[in-house]
Amino acid sequence: MDTLKVTRSDKEYMQLERAAFSDPFSFLGPQYQSQDAALRVYLPGADHVVAITENGERFTLGREGDSGFILEGDTDFTTALYQLNVSWPQGEQTFYDPYQFHNLVQSYDALKDPSQMHSEMGAQLITLNRGSQPISGVRFLIFAPHAAAVSVVGHFNAWDGRRHPMQRLDDGLWGLFVPELEADELYKFELKDSNGEGLPHKADPWGYYSEQYPSFASKVYDQSRYQWNDSQWQSRPVTPKHQQALSFYELHAGSWKLNEQGEFLNYRELADELVPYLTEMGYTHVELMPVSEHPFFGSWGYQPIGLFSPTSRYGSPDDFKYFVDKCHQANLGVVLDWVPAHFPSDDHGLADFDGTSLFNDPDPRRGWHQDWQSYIYDYGRDHVRRFLVSNALFWFEHYHIDGLRVDAVASMLYLDYSREHDQWIPNHEGGNVNFDAASLLRWMNEEVYRLYPNAMTIAEESTAYPGVTKPTDMGGLGFGFKWNMGWMHDSLSYIKEESVHRKYHHDTITFPMVYAFSENYVLSLSHDEVVYGKGSLLDKMPGDEWQKTANLRAYMGYMYGQPGKKLNFMGAEIAQSAEWAHEGQLEWHWLQYPRHSGMQALVKDLNHLYTSEPAMHEQDCDPAGFEWRVQDDAENSILAHERIALNGDKVLVVSNFTPVPRQGYTLGVPTAGEYELLLNTDDSKYWGSGAEVKSVIKTEAVEAHGLEQSISLDLPPLSTVFMRYKG
Repeated sequence: MDTLKVTRSDKEYMQLERAAFSDPFSFLGPQYQSQDAALRVYLPGADHVVAITENGERFTLGREGDSGFILEGDTDFTTALYQLNVSWPQGEQTFYDPYQFHNLVQSYDALKDPSQMHSEMGAQLITLNRGSQPISGVRFLIFAPHAAAVSVVGHFNAWDGRRHPMQRLDDGLWGLFVPELEADELYKFELKDSNGEGLPHKADPWGYYSEQYPSFASKVYDQSRYQWNDSQWQSRPVTPKHQQALSFYELHAGSWKLNEQGEFLNYRELADELVPYLTEMGYTHVELMPVSEHPFFGSWGYQPIGLFSPTSRYGSPDDFKYFVDKCHQANLGVVLDWVPAHFPSDDHGLADFDGTSLFNDPDPRRGWHQDWQSYIYDYGRDHVRRFLVSNALFWFEHYHIDGLRVDAVASMLYLDYSREHDQWIPNHEGGNVNFDAASLLRWMNEEVYRLYPNAMTIAEESTAYPGVTKPTDMGGLGFGFKWNMGWMHDSLSYIKEESVHRKYHHDTITFPMVYAFSENYVLSLSHDEVVYGKGSLLDKMPGDEWQKTANLRAYMGYMYGQPGKKLNFMGAEIAQSAEWAHEGQLEWHWLQYPRHSGMQALVKDLNHLYTSEPAMHEQDCDPAGFEWRVQDDAENSILAHERIALNGDKVLVVSNFTPVPRQGYTLGVPTAGEYELLLNTDDSKYWGSGAEVKSVIKTEAVEAHGLEQSISLDLPPLSTVFMRYKG
């Protein structure tokens, strides 16, 4: 029996038919070394093909097999620009042949530089020169080193992976330039694994714009299209953030407020309603729960797939830029929650991207998060590290954001995070620290602050990992701030106690001051405390309706008086009664009642007090900005301290955590003079009791608390009082 002879063209056509060809430039388009053909194209379903040169010459291609067409002879297409006129059963089409554009990558160095690669990878609108004219289109670049073949598919080729096979390039990259494609074109990638088996169509890991269910397709997007109007904000001087008043309003974009039809506000509607609200309320920043594209709305964004794509649930990337722009025009900063800790297992995402565990460790003891049923990035791989750092820089460059709050840092740093002793692998020193993750975070912080010195990074780190906010050159991770989870836990644990029992838990509320300056802290009352059956902040408070509200007012006052930047999750400012549910909206209807409108007025005044009084914020992160006045009066559940500005100005903060008014309470102070009342959380305008507090109090030469001077205070029930030292 004779052996079947397979010619070169037969072999290549078989691969093209299976969308399994990795070297299309060697076979399609102008053939530089071919003695038999000057031009070859592969167009499944086409009836007739004519090549048209720049000067209008037309050459009919002969059919080669079922779907191939070839032009034989001496005509030279190696440098000339040409188009293909194709007759399909449904009509004619004329387009530039992608396989005449070979010069796909200008600099491989740019593809390894995190500050540049997000403007190179994925789908980029570019112009290439060939012949006598420039041709615009989209260059697709994808990293899939273990794939046997990659094609780009979309509406432009009827989602047929045979039509646009990509070229294997260096360093695991695949590329193709498709002429005349424009912004908003839908696309995905079709990959074959190393065995030639097909994988699910993949969204672009670098995609700027994404469709929702069921397609989850990526969209070509023009980053230069939006015209920014925040130049004044962008040109503001670089200032030390730890000395600034930073008051964050944590927001879930989809459930802050719904429109009359019960639908999400889009980015533009949200900007138009939220920005004036937060400006009036005195917040300095809005912190958005993750807006990176995520397939499951119920994940709140914490299972992202499109790290470079603001979710299209609320509009286009231009619409999101409008949101940021409007914030900046109102002097409101924007912080994004960023999730480099894990990624979901959805087929169209990073999971099994090229048929291998390309982005995660294949060992589930390091590569699978048991709690969240998601994959953990492998921080030791260069391409993963560059991908994540580039993404962090991308949001600052293209969306002008002001900060990143990095989610789940503890899960990144500890190899045994939420694992039993036999479910994790120690590091090379035998310990539980993920050195690769720590290295990545240092690199990310160094790059952010190097390129964007007015930026800030904030760690949600729930353990006592050392040096989270220490500079990297001193061995720290280099974050600007860290959420103070210990303060949140301890203070809420204390305030949830019935007031009569608080004297037995006094050390719980004072303990956070032991470590208050060990890091640059943000005092956070976040979404985590008002979900999964934990109830709202108001619901955590003990007592009847009045006491619950008074407790919350006193507690909010105490928070604003403590050292540390401030963060409230949306709804806290209106004394939301039910825990947060992402399917609905905040309970805005409660504002018709003084109990809730009073809380809103209080939070507004607390924000303005915090930002206007240097003593309240300048030394948030410095022990020189805090002095206890009374810390041990457990019997009366009273706490008093002074906040101190850089110039020595002082604000006295006194909290009474019982419903018992304290008349003539003697408090030692260091200097003779007068104190004037700034704010009283029990004021009747906040739905308080309205118990009288003197507007000015003079010191007396009466020793108290080890000090030669003292003042006599009338403390309202369940209240926090702020008084400025006048001298």
